[in-house]
Amino acid sequence: MDKIFQPSGVEGRWYSFWQEHGFFKPLKKEGVKPYTIVIPPPNVTGVLHMGHMLNNTLQDVLVRRKRMQGIPACWVPGTDHASIATEAKVVAMLKEMGIDKKSIGREKFLAYALEWKDKYGGIILQQLKKLGASCDWDRTTFTMDPDYYQAVIDVFIDLYRKGHIYRGVRMVNWDPQGLTAISDDEVIYKEVQSKLFYVKYPLVEGDGFIMVATTRPETILGDTAVCVHPDDERYQSLIGKKVRVPLVNREVPVIADTYIDPEFGTGALKVTPAHDINDYEIGQRHQLEVIDTLNPDGTLSPAAGFYAGRDRFEVRKLIAKDLDELGLLDKVEEIKNKVGTSERTGAVIEPKLSMQWFLRMKELSAPALEAVLTEEVKLIPDKFVNTYRHWMENVKDWCISRQLWWGHRIPAFYAPDGSFAVAKTAQEAVELFKAQGKTFGAEDVVQDEDVLDTWFSSWLWPMAVFDTELFSQPADKRKPNDDLAYFYPTSDLVTAPEILFFWVARMIIAGKEYMGARPFEHVYLHGIVRDKQGRKMSKSLGNSPNPLDLIAKFGADGVRVGMLLSAPAGNDLLFDEKLCEQGRNFANKLWNAFRLIKSWEINPELGFAREAECRWFEQRFNQQLEALEDQFEKYRLSDALMTVYKLTWDDFCSWYLEMIKPEYGEPIDPKTFDYCLQFFEKLLKVLHPFMPFITEELWHELRPREEKDCLIVAEWPQPGSYDPDFIAHAETVLELINQLRALRSQKQISPKVPLAMIVRTTKSEAYSPFEGSLKRLANIAEVSYNLQAPPSAASIVLRTEEFFIPLGDTFDKEEETQKLQKELIYMQGFLRSVDQKLKNEKFVQNAKPEVVAAEQKKYADAESKIKALEKQLSSLNLASS
Repeated sequence: MDKIFQPSGVEGRWYSFWQEHGFFKPLKKEGVKPYTIVIPPPNVTGVLHMGHMLNNTLQDVLVRRKRMQGIPACWVPGTDHASIATEAKVVAMLKEMGIDKKSIGREKFLAYALEWKDKYGGIILQQLKKLGASCDWDRTTFTMDPDYYQAVIDVFIDLYRKGHIYRGVRMVNWDPQGLTAISDDEVIYKEVQSKLFYVKYPLVEGDGFIMVATTRPETILGDTAVCVHPDDERYQSLIGKKVRVPLVNREVPVIADTYIDPEFGTGALKVTPAHDINDYEIGQRHQLEVIDTLNPDGTLSPAAGFYAGRDRFEVRKLIAKDLDELGLLDKVEEIKNKVGTSERTGAVIEPKLSMQWFLRMKELSAPALEAVLTEEVKLIPDKFVNTYRHWMENVKDWCISRQLWWGHRIPAFYAPDGSFAVAKTAQEAVELFKAQGKTFGAEDVVQDEDVLDTWFSSWLWPMAVFDTELFSQPADKRKPNDDLAYFYPTSDLVTAPEILFFWVARMIIAGKEYMGARPFEHVYLHGIVRDKQGRKMSKSLGNSPNPLDLIAKFGADGVRVGMLLSAPAGNDLLFDEKLCEQGRNFANKLWNAFRLIKSWEINPELGFAREAECRWFEQRFNQQLEALEDQFEKYRLSDALMTVYKLTWDDFCSWYLEMIKPEYGEPIDPKTFDYCLQFFEKLLKVLHPFMPFITEELWHELRPREEKDCLIVAEWPQPGSYDPDFIAHAETVLELINQLRALRSQKQISPKVPLAMIVRTTKSEAYSPFEGSLKRLANIAEVSYNLQAPPSAASIVLRTEEFFIPLGDTFDKEEETQKLQKELIYMQGFLRSVDQKLKNEKFVQNAKPEVVAAEQKKYADAESKIKALEKQLSSLNLASS
């Protein structure tokens, strides 16, 4: 075998084997509740990044463990059509070809988009296979698959007929780069350095003016009023009079509204109803004219009167110069303010009045809020519950239309008279018009050009991946197909907190609406992958490694371990490549442990020589398996990995193998060897969810196997009994061996020189089974119990036990006294800290009983150790006198 593990020759071979033998496919078992996860569908445009690595590693760990527990485990993969991102990619591709999107029309553009999707889309799913993701690939779903597409259209029609969807002119967030409206949730606010312009609005009558401060002087051209507070004494005499809007000289009224804060700025507000949501609402109350001065692409429109066709930010500079030349710019201040930007394109958002489609959210959201507050859907960690509640209690209507071509086209058809009908086809729309007494042919009606928000399709994901026909059925006769009935609700959703409202909340809303049930039981929220300096990873910073390069360098198992070693739920992960190196080193440790075991020769004539050591590791494994199961139940996957890591590296490799290893050139007895193989198999089982490739390889190297006797479907270890006292005594022996080795180093005593040891204990029978390991690993020639220790003996105190090692002439009484005094001072301080904790009533009342019991045990052990140390110091003093 290779001296180090070579993952490149193993990973592809085993992944293909698992797929070919159908191990990723769940077998439905009647009466057995399945374990189901749906992948958060990555954008079809996407390639694997570190966030995907973390998210999918977590999912794979959960799925693989459930599969080994004999539970039908279904992990559904797929991709999202990502309207804005995909359309931008296709537009850029066409631009390189010298083709303008609008010049070729919708049908040809969509043909190019589908061609692009077929060529480049879904690359990320192939990359996930490199990671070891054990998805049921036969269930791969795309949010624009024909049947999924129809399901989305069915839901729109259903919600429209129920009165939840409406069409109207509203102030929306407009992305001038993406040329589409976006929802409030897709606006990212960034703090930027801005200028505050103080502009004079001359009175129509007289020589005075009103001073107005604005950060957006380009919108002055659309002003239709100046507004002040009705109780502001500075402006009371001007209410009802008129001022001239600079440059355009439009006469507009001075109005009063309690919305205005007299203490903010100059106390006077320029009102631009077409380009600010608050101004729009003031305009509605005061019946103000609406003048839209911006084109969809962010240039000024002819309605502005000036600067038509020029970009808004260019105009900002020009208008400031022109205002200054006219004597209407009083001053400019540098300020910091927050500016809304598009999550997808990064463009500065413009509030814009636009005819859009909306979904009323208040009524639909109520069951989804209750589901989380009652823990019907449990958020992990629960610190996100209050954030979720705040958003759901303040939810606004959802703008669901997007001015794009790639996506689910809105099923609304417009008649020549301006009326519309919501229907699947033009012919169905004609029938609806006919019912209204209007006679049109299918060729007379025109379908809405807009598509639906991407989230309007992905909110159906946990249902539509199993059953797309559900949504076309009448509500009173709605019946899920066999797949949906079996796999829904899903078990866990693993995702990031930043899409808790974009996606998670909306899936709960949709699940309640169409299945009357939660879409998942638990939502495991992981943090963002950051670099070791705490910065978010990005291409611009150059701090985001290529995951495939990491896999090539460290192996998929090494990278998985590296990601999980510092990935507590809900907290950001500070990624360091050294963690992947640690993962690779762990894989090599496991590999070399196997090589050591396979190098031993067996003598069938030998009796069971390492019974105590085997008994210890068996009980230690059972103890740690109990802890592991608890960590999995609490979704503490990073802790679970560390439990298995330490059990393997420390307990098995560093201690157990050393304790049972035969002398050089000597054979091992068959019973000890068989136990060793059993333990190694158990370790491979609990390691497999975290490190699937090396564990499967070693599983097959360990013993001859049938073709389908694979670790991926091997039975997960069952809990077993253990004796905590026996384990504690064994751990004392292991700690004692370390202390004896340190003593040799400190006293410069060769490891080859045998030493004697006296044990002062009331439980000699607890230590006698481990005398063989003590003698071999610490070179102790003789162990005696409860004899009088000679004055020249070094002492070791562990818990409540005392150990003495006669040193003869090498004993330094003064050095020993200093060591014991130092240890005594430390233990006295430790006892005081535990005592303070136990005297804290809040701690005792609020802490779990097992935590309080652990502190009480620490107190008792510390007291015993202090007494032993004081006794030893007293003996040294008596010996010297």
